[in-house]
Amino acid sequence: MILIQGELTLPAGAVDANRDAMRTMLETTRAEEGCILYAFAQDVLEPDLIRISECWTDQDALNAHAASAHMAAFNPAMGAAKPLGLDVRAYDSDGPRSLRG
Repeated sequence: MILIQGELTLPAGAVDANRDAMRTMLETTRAEEGCILYAFAQDVLEPDLIRISECWTDQDALNAHAASAHMAAFNPAMGAAKPLGLDVRAYDSDGPRSLRG
């Protein structure tokens, strides 16, 4: 299992301007084989900050996502928004475990 956590900082107003592109990306990615979780969250205290959370079954699923047509369309849209910052990191996991007794 591969976990991905990231932060995307956009200029003021760019989140709203790109909401439809983000919605399309979420919907198409969530339908991909091997996608366990794919989410964007707008930070409550920093509204121009998008937190990215992903979980994939394996590297093959993540590679297929990276090569998808919707990723090829999404990247230029986000690039045109002129991001102020992007930090995305992948973590390998043996799988989930409960944090409750």
